[in-house]
Amino acid sequence: MTPFTYGRAQNVDDALELGARPGAKYLGGGTNLVDLMRETIERPVALVDVTQLDHEIEERADGSLLIGAATRNTALASHPAVRARYPVLARAITAGASAQIRNMATVGGNMLQRTRCAYFYDDDGGSRCNKRHPGQGCDAAEGINRYHAILGASPSCVATHPSDMCVALAALGAVVHLRNAEGERALPFTDLHRLPGDQPELETQLWPGELITAVELPALAFGARSTYRKVRDRASYAFALVSVAAALELDGDTVKDVRIALGGVAHKPWRAWKAEDALRGQPATAEAFRAAAQAELAQAQPLRHNGFKVELARRTIAAVLAELKEMKA
Repeated sequence: MTPFTYGRAQNVDDALELGARPGAKYLGGGTNLVDLMRETIERPVALVDVTQLDHEIEERADGSLLIGAATRNTALASHPAVRARYPVLARAITAGASAQIRNMATVGGNMLQRTRCAYFYDDDGGSRCNKRHPGQGCDAAEGINRYHAILGASPSCVATHPSDMCVALAALGAVVHLRNAEGERALPFTDLHRLPGDQPELETQLWPGELITAVELPALAFGARSTYRKVRDRASYAFALVSVAAALELDGDTVKDVRIALGGVAHKPWRAWKAEDALRGQPATAEAFRAAAQAELAQAQPLRHNGFKVELARRTIAAVLAELKEMKA
């Protein structure tokens, strides 16, 4: 492991000062970063511990929630307001990792966890990876790519984003609050992560040294009618082949509004805008759900080993929407 310094920030200004050093990394629960350091894929020269920063969940008068970035995943999933008004988020978090990891992981760190692509981790085995070494090539594109992307990939990278929580945040229209040396800014969550293009090593829109301070969940009148379904190879401790986060608002038997996001299919949590547009104002029928899923997956470009994901995603979207239709609001 490469030598590094360690400092614990007591406030945001403290964190920004310590994090301004080139090669510094912010440390939350360390459930991903420390693993990557052990594998020598990450080699920070300084770790800035931000676990003492804001970990409160503020319920605002307008019905929104402001969640401090240092909030532990377990605390967020078990918060009464989240369980009642955004069950999709609680279910997504509890679908990820083990209870021990969720107890350590922070909301800010979860947003920044890196891909679990085996070729990305195979630094000692000679696998080429543009994300790990820009310009080197991508062995996953022609390799064993069962877990890889079917949407938004590029010749440079076919890796997928691993987070379950982030899929729910994409569906809920969350907003990320950031601090940097120039001040504060807010970013729609769907804009936080990048598609790979020809620079897959750049995974987010964060500026150098910028710190995630909080994530905001806007009030969503139909958030109680929401859920998360994760399809994976075994019942626990496995990353998603396909996952769907969705919320549905009905006016009688007609879809008034809907939110859908997919996990396990792209380099970022994938907001299914085409499916949503296809559903609004349509009868809430199995045929309409299936047509909306087809509209979203029409743009899929599967690889040699993951063509099954296209139909799996279609069926999962339709099944989740059918479940929500029968759910009591």
